[in-house]
Amino acid sequence: MKAINRFFWFCAGVHQDTLQKHPTEDNKYFGIGATIFFTGLFAALSGGYAMYFVFKGDPFAGIFAVLFGLLWGLAIFNMDRYIVASINKNASVWKQILQATPRILLAIMIGLVISRPLELKIFDKEIKERLKVSYLNNQRSRIDTLNKAFDNKYRIELGQLNEARAQRDSLTNGIKSDRQKLNFEIFGNKTTETSGVMGYGPYAKRKEAELAARQQNLDTLSANVRKLEGFIENRKQFDGLYTERLYTGKQLDSLTSIAGFADRNWALGQLSFNPNGTPDETTARAVTFIGLLFIFFECLPVFVKMMSSRGPYDRSVEHIETAQIYTSEKDRDYEVEVVDGVHATRVETEIERRKRNLRQEITTNTI
Repeated sequence: MKAINRFFWFCAGVHQDTLQKHPTEDNKYFGIGATIFFTGLFAALSGGYAMYFVFKGDPFAGIFAVLFGLLWGLAIFNMDRYIVASINKNASVWKQILQATPRILLAIMIGLVISRPLELKIFDKEIKERLKVSYLNNQRSRIDTLNKAFDNKYRIELGQLNEARAQRDSLTNGIKSDRQKLNFEIFGNKTTETSGVMGYGPYAKRKEAELAARQQNLDTLSANVRKLEGFIENRKQFDGLYTERLYTGKQLDSLTSIAGFADRNWALGQLSFNPNGTPDETTARAVTFIGLLFIFFECLPVFVKMMSSRGPYDRSVEHIETAQIYTSEKDRDYEVEVVDGVHATRVETEIERRKRNLRQEITTNTI
């Protein structure tokens, strides 16, 4: 139990030898240290999860995720430990608030960074469904774009094909109608255009000759249509229209499973809106609540340190710091006096040396 207490005291950034003199402060700093530790733990999980998606598919993705998670967690842990330890409880309330303000803003930023990857995991199912809709719409849009580009590129050929098909269909219908009239003439069915006399007469022969000529024209026109259709089909194959198809369910599952961090982050932002563009307030509140929860958790050590009263540990730290400052000032005074004394001695010694040199020079010149 003592080892656990010491560990969380270390996390809180306290001077343990001083804290042990004041047992009433143990629980306060135990709680602060535990909060800082679990914040770093959540940061490690968040960073590792984010890095796993960056290297997803790589055989070493798990190793990279663990290493980065540990580094990221230690970095956040160290930063939180510094933020809490740097708040001076011996200062006035307004000075403490002034000290804590930039630290709270930094804690909010850290909370946002930590919460995002964990939100991606929490809303994993909803994110995958939104990605499926997005991928399907993008593929449909791509296919429509390809079709429009193809229609614009081969507008003349497509116009010729449609015109040839219309002529073929019109000629086919005309031949069918005239062939029926020919049958009526041969079998003696009376109409406004047939004689009603049964037999293969001159009218029937002339009609059959006309039908044969028209059938020949129809065969030529049909061959032309097939030729144009073959050309269009080859062009569609060449331009990739047949290779682009709407994704199947299995393909969508595969795409969402390998989606990168950016796509998943975009999908998480889109969860606040329904597919038709209207706001989805329920999901938006859930995402916001989770983000605020992590931000509050990150800011909690700072709030706890600020809300806690000035205890005996804080007074002892103040006394120790005051004594250390006093000792440092006396050490400074000592060094200053020593330097001044040494300097004065050096000056006197140099003056005597120069006087001797000057006397010798004067004596030499006189002789």
